[in-house]
Amino acid sequence: MSDITLDRKDVLPKLFPQPENYLLLTGLAGSAKDMAAYTKEADNLLTLGGAMGAAVSMALGVALSAPKEQVAVVTGDGELMMNIGALATVASMMPDNLTIVCIDNGMHGETGGQKGHTARRTNLALMAEGAGIPSVMTIQSPDQLDDAYDFLQDTPAPRFLWVRVTDSPPTSYKRNWDLVEGRLKFRNAYLARTQTA
Repeated sequence: MSDITLDRKDVLPKLFPQPENYLLLTGLAGSAKDMAAYTKEADNLLTLGGAMGAAVSMALGVALSAPKEQVAVVTGDGELMMNIGALATVASMMPDNLTIVCIDNGMHGETGGQKGHTARRTNLALMAEGAGIPSVMTIQSPDQLDDAYDFLQDTPAPRFLWVRVTDSPPTSYKRNWDLVEGRLKFRNAYLARTQTA
C-alpha cells in the first residue's frame, strides 16, 4: 500500500461539503466514527453498530423508498466484503439517487489490525463493475479528491467510489451508542423530507 497517500480524515469534507443535502448511512467502526464526527451526528445520519454487512442493503432500501432524495452510504472494506453481493442487488435495482463510498484502509481495525483482502489481491472497483454498477472510480491520493467530488456530482447513479486510504486510525470520536435514539432521529429526518403535504 506504499503508493496510497490519502488520509481518511481528509476524505469526507471534500466529498460531502454539504452533508445536509443527503440521507446518510454508514457501516461500522471507522466510517461511522468519521461521519458521526464530521456531521456532529446530524439527524440525517444513521450509523450502524453490530450489523456488519448491512450498510449498502439498508441504503438501497432508503434510496428506493425516497427516490427524490440523494442517499449516500459510507462504509469500510471489511463491512462491504461481508455482503459484497449487495452490489449486484444495487445494480439490478438501479436507483438513480444512490452513492456508495467505500473507505478502504486494507485492514480490520476493530479486531486487531489484521491485513484485509484488499491489501492483497482483491479489487473492489472491479467487483463493483462486475456487479453492474454503471459508475465506478478509485482514488488513493489527495490530489484526486476534487475529481472524486465531481464524480459524485456528475456521473449516473448508482455510483461506487473506492477510496483507498492509509492505515491511519479513524477520527477519535465517541459515538452515541443509543441505537434506538439514532434510529428514531433518522426516521424523523427521513419523514420530514419525504412526506407530502
